[in-house]
Amino acid sequence: MNKETARPLRSLLFVPGDQRSGVEQALSSGADAVMIDLEEPRTPFPESARQAARTEMRAFFDSLPAERDGPVLFARVQPPASGQTLKDLRAVLGPSLTGILLPKVHGPEDVHAAQGLLSCAEVDAGLPMGSTAIYPILETAPALRSAYEIAMASPRVAYMGGAVSRFGDIHQALGYRWTPEGRETLYLRSKVLIDARAAGIRYPISGMWGGDRDDLDGLRAWAEQLRDLGYYGMMLGDPAHLPLVHEVFTPTAAEVAYWTDLDRLAADAEASGTGPITYGDANQGEGHVVHIAHVGSARQNLRWARALGVAPGG
Repeated sequence: MNKETARPLRSLLFVPGDQRSGVEQALSSGADAVMIDLEEPRTPFPESARQAARTEMRAFFDSLPAERDGPVLFARVQPPASGQTLKDLRAVLGPSLTGILLPKVHGPEDVHAAQGLLSCAEVDAGLPMGSTAIYPILETAPALRSAYEIAMASPRVAYMGGAVSRFGDIHQALGYRWTPEGRETLYLRSKVLIDARAAGIRYPISGMWGGDRDDLDGLRAWAEQLRDLGYYGMMLGDPAHLPLVHEVFTPTAAEVAYWTDLDRLAADAEASGTGPITYGDANQGEGHVVHIAHVGSARQNLRWARALGVAPGG
């Protein structure tokens, strides 16, 4: 997978890699993607437990059918600096694994190291080189500063975004005080979004909601803020949040109808050579007289809607 072939993911559901039953349950959760955590599924996580988790995950991946429906699968492995990445890769690599989440990234050199390890592991596993995506997690200050360079470090980097959290590594790195409104992380989420899009990442994904699990109003406000910024999905730790998150990150029927109308009107005008193209009431302002940029935006959004299966032609 690469930037050009990446599909939109509205949800990336984290599950502990030392609990096979939980991983199997996540396959029927309705998530777009499931992230199996082998880096730190729990604390403490001694080497004996880590090796047992690797063995169990190898058996899990080997049990999956060649063709299946359901979420795509990622695994969070230990970073190359740990010297343990290959052990994790051997536990999860195969045709059913879409990509790895790469934690503790500091700069492009971490992506280069992961790419080299992946290439060797793919050859050993009989997979095409380059078939496994890299999703860098930006949770250090150097990574946030170098987000564009990290995204450009390899064609394997198909997903990226502002990985915010309430108590995690990024909180330690920056020292912010979390609030439900998210003002303290707005800059970093915006900065990473721009860097990701500039690097050709089509569907940036943001971090988790840090509030109470039963605060669905807070979750909705957070998800809507992310979507308004330009994110296409978010990380999740609770499968109960999936319906709400998918609702927010799915185009509405009215949006799809509008984009379809603009596409059709533009196609008709292009075929007949007549114009200008107008749409709706003149009081709409910029949206009334349709320009090529409006058409381009509509067609881009239709590609997103088709990829999600909510617009015809997908």
